[in-house]
Amino acid sequence: MPTTLNPITAVSDGLTESAPDSTAPQGLVFYHASEGKPLATPWQVALIRSQLLAQAALPEGILLDCACGSGIQLAAHASVLQRPALGVELDPNRAQASAVNLRTIAEQRNEMSAPWLTRSRIMIGDGRAGAEIMSELQGELGGLTSDKIALLHLDPARPRNSRTHGLDEMQPRLDEVFAGWQPFLQEGRNGPSLLLDLSPRLTHDQRLEVEALVDLTWPGLQRTWVWTSRGRGRVDRLALWLGSAASEGIARRFVRVPPTLGDQPTLVNGGRRLLHGAGHPIAVNRPPRRGERISILDAALVESGLADDWLKTVSKEESIAWGVVEGRRPQIHHTHPLRLDAPQDRLLVQATGRVVALARMPLELGHVDQLVEVLLEHDIARLTVRASVAPEIQPKLQGAIDRQLGRRHGRRDAFLVQQPGDEMLLICVSE
Repeated sequence: MPTTLNPITAVSDGLTESAPDSTAPQGLVFYHASEGKPLATPWQVALIRSQLLAQAALPEGILLDCACGSGIQLAAHASVLQRPALGVELDPNRAQASAVNLRTIAEQRNEMSAPWLTRSRIMIGDGRAGAEIMSELQGELGGLTSDKIALLHLDPARPRNSRTHGLDEMQPRLDEVFAGWQPFLQEGRNGPSLLLDLSPRLTHDQRLEVEALVDLTWPGLQRTWVWTSRGRGRVDRLALWLGSAASEGIARRFVRVPPTLGDQPTLVNGGRRLLHGAGHPIAVNRPPRRGERISILDAALVESGLADDWLKTVSKEESIAWGVVEGRRPQIHHTHPLRLDAPQDRLLVQATGRVVALARMPLELGHVDQLVEVLLEHDIARLTVRASVAPEIQPKLQGAIDRQLGRRHGRRDAFLVQQPGDEMLLICVSE
């Protein structure tokens, strides 16, 4: 039988893992358990996701997270949407931490008597056992709660040290969760509402497998795939928003979390359904030219398949050549500068500039003197290396360039990229 925890009376006794969240205001401290901190959703990310969810036409009912962990995302959902929450967690210590964290958010918002909190509960139990959990909840709250779920949020556990995450590694399994909760999901305008928080390491084919599992229970359910990035050259979060939680007419969404707390995220919407392909651009091998422009884009934006959609909003060029598609520094070659007047658009570009010099030489410490000579010819004061260099060499190489340029009197900032499959170095003055 599940054990019920009331966030209002929850205490932190016995919980030894706590830490301030650097993405939260006022030094908000969350509790974790069973080494749960690395798995917890940063408060800024959780808040942005809940604010986007508030724009959806969710049906009536309660908010469910059936593998809630530390409960940070659940607390964001409940407080932003002002709806009671039900969290289920198999680990008793994590369940306790989740209850405490819901209380913490209510205290921070001065909402200890708000209905969303007074009717919220955390259950220690099996997140797949919908009937058992709902029976316990009715026994606990009776007529104070709905017998229907407005949103099912699932963030299944997965191996922390695996380079790839298969669907069979998720716990609890998607199909078992769907079977356990399908009878309790309230139907909205576009069917039930689900938000599946998945591994960002899923391949395109694995994402299609997830869609196939959904279709076995809810054929043709509306869906929006969401890629979220904090700007570190990778996808931080991958989620599938389904049914009434999905955005009508939007197959894909990219969310760039802003570096400053309180700023609005950058959103790119569009793309085609996954069944039409990953949407990744195709690299073109062509000789570089002086005078052309090179831009390095956000790698997560490219991974989402929405880079071309975004480029149409910041450039009117008919042809943009992709020099590098994969990795942390996707690279485009173009004639005219990108229109990056909006700060949000600037966040999606790692670097952009005009090619002023081509230098065929190895990118090695032994060739720094030769490279610096080229830089000085073009009045360059600072150069950032934006090419693949061995991790043990990169800081030494960058440091050697900085020291030599620091003794000179150039005026321009620049960056360096490398022609794919070649020793040709492209030196670009930043714009």
